[in-house]
Amino acid sequence: MKIGIFATFMSPLATPDMIKTFAQQVEQLGIESLWMGEHVVLFDETVHPYPGSRDGKIPVPAGGGMLDTVSTFSFLAGCTETLRFGTGITLLPQRNPVYTAKEFATLDWLTKGRVDFGVGVGWCKEEVEACRYTFEDRGARCNEFLIVLNELWTQPVAEFSGEHFNLPACRMDPKPVQEGGIPVIIGGHTPAGFNRAAKYGSGWYGFQLNLEQTKNMQIELKAALEKQQRSLNEFEFIITPPYQLSRDAILAYQDLGVDRLILHLGSQKPDKIQHRLDEISSLMAIL
Repeated sequence: MKIGIFATFMSPLATPDMIKTFAQQVEQLGIESLWMGEHVVLFDETVHPYPGSRDGKIPVPAGGGMLDTVSTFSFLAGCTETLRFGTGITLLPQRNPVYTAKEFATLDWLTKGRVDFGVGVGWCKEEVEACRYTFEDRGARCNEFLIVLNELWTQPVAEFSGEHFNLPACRMDPKPVQEGGIPVIIGGHTPAGFNRAAKYGSGWYGFQLNLEQTKNMQIELKAALEKQQRSLNEFEFIITPPYQLSRDAILAYQDLGVDRLILHLGSQKPDKIQHRLDEISSLMAIL
């Protein structure tokens, strides 16, 4: 089982020097991958609560905001050699799929194939609408956008016609350099998310799941994969567990068949970062 780390880099704490030093520390420790979430704009009030916190709000420092994933990973790629970069997740149905295909293909090219493309439909209605899309059909739009990306990444001449998007015959280069293309990791804890992963993905990402929840999700994912005549053996099962994690829990996730365990960083204050990295290093030593 590989160990990664999830870090929601936020200004003003996440300065260029801070994230550069952090990424290099993580790589030196042997941590396999660094994952970031995405929100382009935030709202004081939302119809749906943020599912990753108790109060339903994204914990952002006063006057701060989340760094962009592609820009940050591009910067960190030049500071590292082996560390992989994953989006957990890219809010695909509120993006332009052509620009998204270009950004991630270029990132894969510049990192020499160190990219994992995590995708989800998102929970924030206000953010989707701010990007000039409708919220209710974001799942169907996401499915079409995934097809568009695959066309642009794999075909010499890409073309697509759908209900939500039309792509005239065109060429996009460079292509991703990874054999088989950029791994598409689908997030989402709903039947639609499992079906999307089974049909379009090379892996599934579950966020903030304890062991019992992970077992339940694995059962649903297996069923969705079987409908597509696929199995979990050919699929990456990726989990971010709760922040507090014992050594026994690490081994239990491994026994469940988790391929990659993406641990929370938590606070981005320098003393807290070092303490957390020491904890993660100790947990990695038992694998």
